[in-house]
Amino acid sequence: MSIDANGDVTLQGVSLRSLPKVSLHDHLDGALRPATIIELADAIGLEVPESEPAALGSWFAKQSDSGSLVEYLKTFDLTTAVMQTQEGLTRVAREFVQDLAADGVIYGEVRWAPEQHLARGLTLEQTVEAVQQGIEEGEDAADRAGRSIRVGQLITAMRHNDRALEIAELAVDFRGRGAVGFDIAGPEDGFPPSNHRKAFDFLAENFFPVTVHAGEAAGPASIRSALLDGRALRLGHGVRIAEDLDVITQEGDEVQVQFGDLARWVRDREIPLELSPSSNLQTGAIAAWGNTMVDHPFDLLYQLGFAVTVNVDNRTMSATSLTRELALLVEAFEYDLDDLETFQFNAAAAAFLPVEEREELVEMIAEGFDA
Repeated sequence: MSIDANGDVTLQGVSLRSLPKVSLHDHLDGALRPATIIELADAIGLEVPESEPAALGSWFAKQSDSGSLVEYLKTFDLTTAVMQTQEGLTRVAREFVQDLAADGVIYGEVRWAPEQHLARGLTLEQTVEAVQQGIEEGEDAADRAGRSIRVGQLITAMRHNDRALEIAELAVDFRGRGAVGFDIAGPEDGFPPSNHRKAFDFLAENFFPVTVHAGEAAGPASIRSALLDGRALRLGHGVRIAEDLDVITQEGDEVQVQFGDLARWVRDREIPLELSPSSNLQTGAIAAWGNTMVDHPFDLLYQLGFAVTVNVDNRTMSATSLTRELALLVEAFEYDLDDLETFQFNAAAAAFLPVEEREELVEMIAEGFDA
């Protein structure tokens, strides 16, 4: 693996940025350009901690590297503050899509919580419409630049609030108009999916896809609730499923593992894990295994046959991109292009799309990697 003067990472002679990718776990309010934050903040008279884009980007990275999900989430006070108008939401969504396309992403899902964007008088419906407008503008701009991309919305409820059923109804109402799935986010520990059983019942009755943040700041019990109460088709992060694995022996690359019932169910049912390596380090999600990338249980889960996918979580807070996350994994675990292709196949298969469109994604990924 090598890095050129422009920061592009090359593996086996291939630019990682040029490879077709699928992004499943990417927060809208965690992916703002620092320059955009400064401009939008100035327009509404909001003070920011740094007035230069590079310095503000560094501030986010420093504030986010706390080892605590609760502290990590506090950085979103600034980003959500500049996303309270139709113009702000549309611009952020447009740039979100453009930045994904520039990173080689051909399909992405953007998760965000409409209830967090009502401070300046917008309705829930208006926020979704504003974000959708930005997505479509971003897709059009990417097409003009020769980078085809499609992005769907994951309408998200905040798990520590009591609006999940209302947000679930909003998501279903926008099915076919941009919304492809539902999520709950926010402080995980102490706010299990079971608290929102009515919302998940409604979604199941309407056959609407669900992914749930679980197995990040809380352990296997949270994952269990996501599957049983939330009927989650994917696990947001899900990294702490590794706590349900008992490593019996390990000699070199040979590992003998005893599966718990939960881990075996997740592995055997091929329930996708939306792993976000850099974020998992920042929030302390992998503290049980260590505090460096080589300690991340990503490789253990991959080698054991879990449906692992690679994600960014929050590009601004982690100062990252999908290309960078792949490069970090290559550096830590000596993966090759075949491994990276497998991660993209896993993500394409997990996308909240009709099966025909998922198959098209798989074909696009295979063609891109073969080329």
